[in-house]
Amino acid sequence: MNDLLYEIESNTLTKKHASKRTTLVSVAVNVGLTISQITAGVFSGSQGLIADGVHSLSDLLADFVVLLANQHSHKEADSDHHYGHQRYETAASLFLGFTLVAVGVGMLFSAGQRIIDPKPTAQIQILALYIAIGSLFVKETLFRYMLSVALKVRSSMLVANAWHARSDAASSLVVALGIVGALFGYAVLDSVGALIVGLMVSRMGWKFGWEALNDLMDRAVSDEARNKIEEIISSTEGVKGFHDLRTRKMGDLILVDVHIEVDGNINVRLGHEIAFEAANRVKANMPVLDVMTHVDPV
Repeated sequence: MNDLLYEIESNTLTKKHASKRTTLVSVAVNVGLTISQITAGVFSGSQGLIADGVHSLSDLLADFVVLLANQHSHKEADSDHHYGHQRYETAASLFLGFTLVAVGVGMLFSAGQRIIDPKPTAQIQILALYIAIGSLFVKETLFRYMLSVALKVRSSMLVANAWHARSDAASSLVVALGIVGALFGYAVLDSVGALIVGLMVSRMGWKFGWEALNDLMDRAVSDEARNKIEEIISSTEGVKGFHDLRTRKMGDLILVDVHIEVDGNINVRLGHEIAFEAANRVKANMPVLDVMTHVDPV
């Protein structure tokens, strides 16, 4: 039992340190991108590049939210939060999602105005294309780094932030294509690129926000995870069956309630030990915070 608790604590610390490290890397990258994109967008006359810079600025806000959630989600359980503070991560994912939606809608409105009521502007400079291509390379590299760490420590919040970076890479690609079109004389393509970026950002934000909202509403785990929990319980020695298995998310962890059926002729102590063993096996093999068992004689 002590080994199990040590393993859970060790994994929690690893996850916390990984979250902080990757997010600080993301902060440094996004500071550089925001400054270079907006500055180059203003001087080169590219609305798409300015929109991409605003997107990078929103990433900075997202990074600070992740750092805040990472600081609080690993606090121990207390008198007001008996199950710990894991849902700080889910709340952060919800905030990230709706922040992205707000940024995306703002981009759509701005780009739409430029397309409906185009105004004469100076020819876009080649500098905009160089910055857009450089941003694409940097963001794709950041995405691959963050996703590999997120999957390693099994953090949904870090996965959301990693895909946030991938949406940035995709937006930089769209902006680069729009700039190429503008350089060939089709200035409206720069605004079209900004419009597409807004759609992509809004869609990604809605997806993450909706997922986090469902988790806050005590959504059950996937069928695959449930099947694995069922297999572990049913294969425990002394378990004759089970029913009323319920699950809900707690951040990246799972809470489980289940009625375990044991031989009605055994004593209470042995029945309790069987249920205790089943619960410990589930926690040892799955990211489960707690298993509430009820023993039923059959």
